Amino acid sequence: MTSIKTRLEQGIDAMGCPLSSEAIEQMSEFVALLHKWNRAYNLTAVRDPDQMVSRHVLDSLSVLPWVKGPGVLDVGSGAGIPGILLAIARPELQVTLLDGNGKKVRFQQHACRTLGLENVEPVHERLEQYHPEQGFDQIISRAFSTLSQFTETSQHLLAADGEWLAMKGRLDSEPDELPLGIELIETIELNVPNESGQRHLIRVRQLSA
Repeated sequence: MTSIKTRLEQGIDAMGCPLSSEAIEQMSEFVALLHKWNRAYNLTAVRDPDQMVSRHVLDSLSVLPWVKGPGVLDVGSGAGIPGILLAIARPELQVTLLDGNGKKVRFQQHACRTLGLENVEPVHERLEQYHPEQGFDQIISRAFSTLSQFTETSQHLLAADGEWLAMKGRLDSEPDELPLGIELIETIELNVPNESGQRHLIRVRQLSA
């Protein structure tokens, strides 16, 4: 794991994203867990642990400046990305991981137990059928669906003053195709070390009544 930890430390330093030594250790262990489980359960198409550092961990951390919470919902979380990484980096967040795939949620649960994450709740449920008592301050997704579909299907889960954070590659025309009643806050170009592809964060919110 030394090479993974070193690669992670170098990437974090390049991003200007200071983290505690404990957080770096937890993220390194998360990569090891993901690599181990991925052999049997096909949790991600990324097979190489070094690539997992850049494509999953550093990519997740690139949105940290815009993640305020305190209640954050990660929709279509898959293997817990970006939710678990955000929860490690910011222990003050309360992160809910939502996914309809049982094997991926079982990995989330195992990772949270192994890493001792008490601020993360994995939930095995379809998005349309999930109705918690309180809405979330921020709802984030990582290449989950189109921006329009993402906002429409999760609108019932957003708190009154909340916002959506959509992690995307190429933008195309998505920010111009928002449903009625939803407005663009800003589009941010992200810098992910060791990744050549385009990465963006789109922030949107509901229009005030």
